[in-house]
Amino acid sequence: MDATHDSSTAVRVGLIGYGLAGSVFHAPLIAATEGLTLDTIVTSSPERQQQARAEFPDVRLVDSAYELWGRADELDLIVIASPNRSHVPLARAALEAGLPTVVDKPLAATAAEAEELAALAESRGLLLSVFQNRRWDNDFRTLRKLLAEGALGEVQRFESRFERWRPQLKGGWRESGDPAEIGGLLYDLGSHLVDQALTLFGPVESVYAEADVRRPEARTDDDTFIALTHTGGVRSHLWMSATTAQLGPRFRVLGSESGYVKYGLDPQEAALRDGLRPGDPSAEWGAEPEGDWGRLGAGESPLTGGGTPVPTLHGDYPAYYAGIAAALRDGTPPPVTAAEAAAALHVLEAARLSAAERRTVRIEVPA
Repeated sequence: MDATHDSSTAVRVGLIGYGLAGSVFHAPLIAATEGLTLDTIVTSSPERQQQARAEFPDVRLVDSAYELWGRADELDLIVIASPNRSHVPLARAALEAGLPTVVDKPLAATAAEAEELAALAESRGLLLSVFQNRRWDNDFRTLRKLLAEGALGEVQRFESRFERWRPQLKGGWRESGDPAEIGGLLYDLGSHLVDQALTLFGPVESVYAEADVRRPEARTDDDTFIALTHTGGVRSHLWMSATTAQLGPRFRVLGSESGYVKYGLDPQEAALRDGLRPGDPSAEWGAEPEGDWGRLGAGESPLTGGGTPVPTLHGDYPAYYAGIAAALRDGTPPPVTAAEAAAALHVLEAARLSAAERRTVRIEVPA
């Protein structure tokens, strides 16, 4: 799809970073969104500039984010998809330049930094949102529908996993032991898992966590577990791992009347990595084959055919940027707020402290 949409009224987007997040997620989704136009990509890597030029030949390429601030009157939105350590300074600079801003997760290393950015955005009347695309995973959308229908009764336990089998290190800042890099699985996959748990079941009053470094020569957590007690009584058990030789269910949700079990991952990331795009006529975006559907039931194992298959709703990552376009056009709330990101960071900070001190950490919940 044309990145420009040929519209003089389209929101002009400056994208900072063209690594995995920028090239696989943000650029394709921005380009596919009516009302947005990908105007400028910032990357200092010659290889990534070459890649960006091939994929978006009409987009301006620059080496530094500083070049955007001097063109603030020519842009309408900044998207930050650079390494985690740069999120806060770049978001602050974008907001100070008067530009609405989207930041890839995690917004910051601490809740305090996230709250400072939220206050800055509010004081200037600017949008600040965080890219939590996993709220639009097919399985999460399906689970939300089941909960809205009361299909499980009163939910008692929510189990959620992002597990992988990657026994060899890949290298890069995500596996760095430097705290300034904000690497490790707790802040990477944990940002998604905690956001989903809070979205479904609300605030948390206590956190217990275990964080391990399993792989030889690893420098940061690669096998982590978090247990959350929500103020409403639900307990969330969250796993994130790069060392899981046998993968567990993506979701296992237990209620007073029924349970829902779902294996496998949403297909959208794999599709984007393969070069498919929303709206591509060759494939139905976000669709999942019937054999991968989750199952709903009680007293039987889904592994032996127990329970009733539940059609999985289509994954819908494009909905995030459609929501951003609507927020900028109509003044509606963004699809993910900075306050929600700060709430998740309070939980992640508590999890890090719990794992370090081997104790349960209580979180002060606002009255």
